[in-house]
Amino acid sequence: MAAGDSGAVKPSAPRAAGTPRPAKASPAKASPAKASPAKASPAKAAPAKAGPVPVGPVPAAAVKASPAKAAPAKASPARLSDDLELPERASEGKPSAEAAEKALVRRPQIGDTRPAPRQAVAVPSVADTASESAAKKKRRRTNKPKSASSGGSERAGDSPGGGGGRGSSAQLDPDVLEKRRGRERNGRPVGRYLMCVQVRDNLTQVAVLEGRNLVEHYVSQPADDVSQIHGNIYVGKVQNVLPGMEAAFVDISTPKNAVLYRGDVQYDQEDIVERGKEARIENILKAKQLIVCQVTKNPIGAKGARLTQEVSLPGRFVVLIPNSKTYGISKRLPDDVRKRLRNILDRVKPAEHGLIVRTAAENASEHELRADMTRLLEQWNIIEAKAKKAQGPALLYREPELAVRVIREEFNAEYRGVIIDDQRLFEDVRGYISAFNPELADRVEFHDPAEEGLPIYELYHLHEQLHKALDRKVWLPSGGSLIIEHTEALTVIDVNTGKNVGTSNSNLEATVFHNNLEAAEEIARQLRLRDIGGIIVIDFIDMEIRENRRKVVDAFRDALARDKTRTQVFDISELGLVEMTRKRIGEGLLTNFAGQCPNCDGRGVLVDLALLE
Repeated sequence: MAAGDSGAVKPSAPRAAGTPRPAKASPAKASPAKASPAKASPAKAAPAKAGPVPVGPVPAAAVKASPAKAAPAKASPARLSDDLELPERASEGKPSAEAAEKALVRRPQIGDTRPAPRQAVAVPSVADTASESAAKKKRRRTNKPKSASSGGSERAGDSPGGGGGRGSSAQLDPDVLEKRRGRERNGRPVGRYLMCVQVRDNLTQVAVLEGRNLVEHYVSQPADDVSQIHGNIYVGKVQNVLPGMEAAFVDISTPKNAVLYRGDVQYDQEDIVERGKEARIENILKAKQLIVCQVTKNPIGAKGARLTQEVSLPGRFVVLIPNSKTYGISKRLPDDVRKRLRNILDRVKPAEHGLIVRTAAENASEHELRADMTRLLEQWNIIEAKAKKAQGPALLYREPELAVRVIREEFNAEYRGVIIDDQRLFEDVRGYISAFNPELADRVEFHDPAEEGLPIYELYHLHEQLHKALDRKVWLPSGGSLIIEHTEALTVIDVNTGKNVGTSNSNLEATVFHNNLEAAEEIARQLRLRDIGGIIVIDFIDMEIRENRRKVVDAFRDALARDKTRTQVFDISELGLVEMTRKRIGEGLLTNFAGQCPNCDGRGVLVDLALLE
């Protein structure tokens, strides 16, 4: 404070320890003879002392006191803590720009596994910062989350419940992450998955999130769309039989005839004349014959739907296979559960039909299994009655709409909720879950865009992730990339190092191995998200060490284990290629949102006809 100023001295603790206050008095007026360091009392020279001081000029001796004589350790308790996060400039009394920038919490990013902070971050005052610093020390010692009443805000990566910073999910120990997933809310486990259903006039979309990452996406056209007939049961009329292809084309009232292969035909051995020999399809089926069949694969492009005569009716806990001796229990269940369910199945299984117990029946009682089977038997009796009255191709049974079908197949205790933005569909799903799994019924929620302020896909940043899922290029965490190309015969995925140049302590083999491991994890996720099926060829970067090649393939198989769709992976070849197959069910994410280019007819290139003249 300059000579002649009055008022209370404000604490300026952020000044470095032992540094004297800058003097504004003229050096000519300061008498060196009066500067007595021995008389400079540390208590009087403490600038951080709170409270008013006598009004009057400040002696030059106090200004020029030796730094060695001023004992900052004996300063007033009002001095701020040394670990203050927002140090001030002594001349301005404002937080520095660098400190204020560091204190700001970044906005939540796609891929964060922690919930975003709910309150905005404000730059605290000096007094608030001092109390917050002490509170932080106490929280660090006790390892307790920040209370709502404490002033200020923490950095995004500091609190266990705060919005995760960059790479926060990678910094978490797997055991800690698994423990968090096992937390309970109101006595029920909080699952890792969330399902969002968005309904529009001509489109229904279902998104499955793991944390904040989109892992599965389904698209459905209106119910009368002939391209979405998977699971429907028809009375079909055989048009022609092709012995050379061991197949028959069947009319099921769709624009293109469906195909029925020899392996999917059911027949009675007594009806075959040549006994002891393998039955040929021309001896089983005849032209204009009416048969009951079910669609196992939707029509794709120029190919018609695929059929089977082994009809199945899926329920919540069991799958009924009429006129079959099939008998089994899901292999995903533990041995003790399988043994318990097998005893129940021996008592409830109908004599003339087959039955398969699903994974969802792990905790189901005998009463629930019997009720589910009874409902399916009644449904089959109705289908049989319609089939007997049919005089030509006709639809006997239509699968429920996409949302109900996905919820029936997927929804379990691992889901923390299902959010639907359509009132009618919400009531249907809520009633379905209440009937078959009442303990999960309260996890079905209705989303009102008018009340929430945002559509459900914007609220959970799903549009952004869908745009990335439609790109042909996918970036890896370390700078590498994937190029995904679709062809008529197969899908090709090329792995590149891209911007990944390794570290100063690694070599080429280590860099390539690490890049391939990241690619294996990301490819498994992309196959599931984009619903890529059929033959898939992956071109990993060449690795010299055989053990590294084995580890990459093992990591790829482990990542695919989370995919419920059946896959088959072969070992990596000498060229670094991995061949695999994934069961094709739908057309894929890209086909649902894209069409054929009218300029190039889907070739991807334009031929310059002028050069051919």
